[in-house]
Amino acid sequence: MAEYTAYFNGEWMPFNEVKISPLDRGFEVGDVVFDVARTFDGKSFRMKEHVDRLYRSLKFVRIDPGLSFDEFMQISEEAIARNEPLREDVGDFTVRQFVTRGEGGWTHQAGPPAVCVMVRPINFGRFSKYYTEGAHGVIPRTRSYSSESLDPKVKHYSRMNFNMAELEVSDIDPDAWPILMDVDGNLTEGTGYNFFMVTDGVIRTSNDRSILQGISRGMVFDLANQLDIEVVEEDLQPYDLYTADEVFFSGTSPCVLPVTRVDKRQVSDGKPGRITQQLLAAWSERVGVDVVGQAQRFGG
Repeated sequence: MAEYTAYFNGEWMPFNEVKISPLDRGFEVGDVVFDVARTFDGKSFRMKEHVDRLYRSLKFVRIDPGLSFDEFMQISEEAIARNEPLREDVGDFTVRQFVTRGEGGWTHQAGPPAVCVMVRPINFGRFSKYYTEGAHGVIPRTRSYSSESLDPKVKHYSRMNFNMAELEVSDIDPDAWPILMDVDGNLTEGTGYNFFMVTDGVIRTSNDRSILQGISRGMVFDLANQLDIEVVEEDLQPYDLYTADEVFFSGTSPCVLPVTRVDKRQVSDGKPGRITQQLLAAWSERVGVDVVGQAQRFGG
């Protein structure tokens, strides 16, 4: 296994030497925020947006990482450069950044924070086959966190509801991906990805009241505007999903992933839709990498 280099608490070290104390609040109570970017042909994609979202999360939960925005940007880019010799065999990287509050019995007295930036190969095998056959979605019983208890715009590790949703979904369809709802029965997001549907040529997605504001979600908006396709943010229910012409996910690693079954119901003709394919082609053109071809090459 190739040895990747990571940044941890002011030092560069082999990834396997990164150690979090079992007394760290990030480990004990999920008191940690994070973000995940990726590269295309070794170049970071929308890193500024990812670090900006990380710093919004840090501000909201009141953790000071001890690094300026520019310093965190520089560290993230350096992590990519230090690991570039390992990229040829894996295609591209994910870049995961996390900041814990550190050790302490009381939240307001804890610290110093643990800060890490690590680079890993993209797990193309998790999703590469779905570009041609389409992924499956299942709506679990477990709900998204209410914004009244924990705002979903914060990207954090306190995600037991996501774990339970994945377990429930696997009981129904082992290959399916969760599509959660909020407490009012409106569709929200997946466990690390946003979802979209297409109805009569219009892309529809849930509003951002109860979801993470995905960077890839924003890219879909940009590409749809480029392609002159209307996008609507609104409250959506399972009925809308079951009767849609197309369904797809957006996420950091897969970019845009077609969905052809939801709750064991076939979406339209059961094949990836025309607009989904247009978005994938436009994404590939924008980043200079064949998104589907790369995933299928390295995901086999």
